[in-house]
Amino acid sequence: MADGSGRRRRAGTGAVGSVLVGAVVVAVLAGPWAERLSGLAALGAWRTLLVAIVVQGVPFLLLGTVVSAAIGAFVPARAFSKILPRNPVLAVPVAGAAGVVLPGCECASVPVAGSLMRRGVAPAAALTFLLAAPAVNPVVLVSTVIAFPGKPEMAAARFGASLVTSVVMGWLWIRWGREEWLRLPVRHARHAPGAGRLEAFRRGLQHDFLQAGGFLVIGAMAAATFNVLVPPSVLEAFSGSPWLGVLVAAALAVLLSVCSEADAFVAASFTGFSPTARLAFMVVGPMVDMKLIALQSGAFGRAFAVRFCAATFVVAILCCALVGGVLL
Repeated sequence: MADGSGRRRRAGTGAVGSVLVGAVVVAVLAGPWAERLSGLAALGAWRTLLVAIVVQGVPFLLLGTVVSAAIGAFVPARAFSKILPRNPVLAVPVAGAAGVVLPGCECASVPVAGSLMRRGVAPAAALTFLLAAPAVNPVVLVSTVIAFPGKPEMAAARFGASLVTSVVMGWLWIRWGREEWLRLPVRHARHAPGAGRLEAFRRGLQHDFLQAGGFLVIGAMAAATFNVLVPPSVLEAFSGSPWLGVLVAAALAVLLSVCSEADAFVAASFTGFSPTARLAFMVVGPMVDMKLIALQSGAFGRAFAVRFCAATFVVAILCCALVGGVLL
């Protein structure tokens, strides 16, 4: 029974890896030919956006899977019990603060959070880290300061709203989260008898990268499709209304799926939107976007991703309204 389950897992990993390799190779090599054959310039734009999102996300995804595999292979479970408080309510803000020290993208946070859960970290703390790490690290904050020169309050507002959102979501999971919603990751890093830790690291890295990479491609396809099909004039019609502008900017963050290290420059270009709306774009994006929804669905299950992403979207908007009203 276990052998059959292992074969199914390996087959699923191979299929997802094929999606990653096949989609990118087809987009790069066959894209120009298909564009000439069809005469559709939009196809070329879609291909360019798809490749850009994937190339932008893969280095950080690789970073995340390396950290994930290293945690599973080399870090003993007792190490986390020493770092995090035993009380989950106290562990949540500690996990949020830990996100400050990891300069990674949202693509990296999902496999790392999964590895933390496999090592016995409470789901609420791991999910808090998942949301905080790509949103409050120094690289993101420096890029925000550069994108908004002379407006340090924008970086402060981003840090505050992102950290509060991640901690609130962790506490909400403690109060209302259910175990049946969350499909805990399988311990793929567990090595066979006689195999060393390096072999466990290799196996964990191979599995996590191929699985997460396939879902990254799926999310990138959805984001590229939106970019091509929706004209900018549709968005400009909503930018004049304060509340509609916040909602539209937040929805844009989900659909455009810009990397957290670069989204501040995109937000700065939305000159028609209010400061709070641009803050919402920068806070929501690293926590809820198309590629993250796909990655979370693959790692933790669709039932979890739908509920968690929807709740995060609402909490992030409310936190942006609160923090933006005070600081901006």
